[in-house]
Amino acid sequence: MKYIAHIQSEFSGKFGVPRQSGLVPELRSRIVFEPEFRNREALRGLEEFSHIWLIWQFSEFEGKEWSPTVRPPRLGGNKRVGVFATRSPHRPNPIGLSCVALESIDYEAPEGPCLIVSGADLMDGTPIYDIKPYVPYADARPDARSGFADGAEQTKLTLEYAEGVRQALADYFESAARGSSGRRLSALEGVLLQDPRPRYQDDPQRIYGMGFCGIDVKFSISENMITITGFVPERH
Repeated sequence: MKYIAHIQSEFSGKFGVPRQSGLVPELRSRIVFEPEFRNREALRGLEEFSHIWLIWQFSEFEGKEWSPTVRPPRLGGNKRVGVFATRSPHRPNPIGLSCVALESIDYEAPEGPCLIVSGADLMDGTPIYDIKPYVPYADARPDARSGFADGAEQTKLTLEYAEGVRQALADYFESAARGSSGRRLSALEGVLLQDPRPRYQDDPQRIYGMGFCGIDVKFSISENMITITGFVPERH
């Protein structure tokens, strides 16, 4: 198979990427097609759909050995289950599937027609194999069982900023011409409130760093409170 596109998202690394699509709807991403697929006709009618499926590659895991059993984060990383009972990237074929909201189609972009989507759970640069429309009558299964994920409640977190950090972030987003600072802040907060830490980590003294929108966001978590302590430009 050949890639048809890649995604431009806020995440330069795996840490912080939402564990599933749709969990942080404030996140905006662009899908940029490869040159041979920059054809307006290929998108005819797509604007009539509110959501699309992305079929993509876990590019960070390409060439790595698969494992028949994995430790899902939902189970605290302590219990093994079969890889085919999970969405782990450690698969025989490192293929991912995500449902995202289609916000708009930009036909005037310099790279040719681009899709603007929200709620994606993909790293920046992730290659995409295919795009298909989401159709509720066939794709939605509200009565489906979800195995070990059923009833797996996430700890409710609250969030605060160290003094002056929120305004500094808002100023950065505005000066970098990266779109609405309010939406970027909401997206960042939504990502952190999902608790990006591995389930086995609970060190209130640790300062974490997460690549987001070209910066390394620093934060700590103590007693269900996230504190954004600062940020620095990402190193490349």
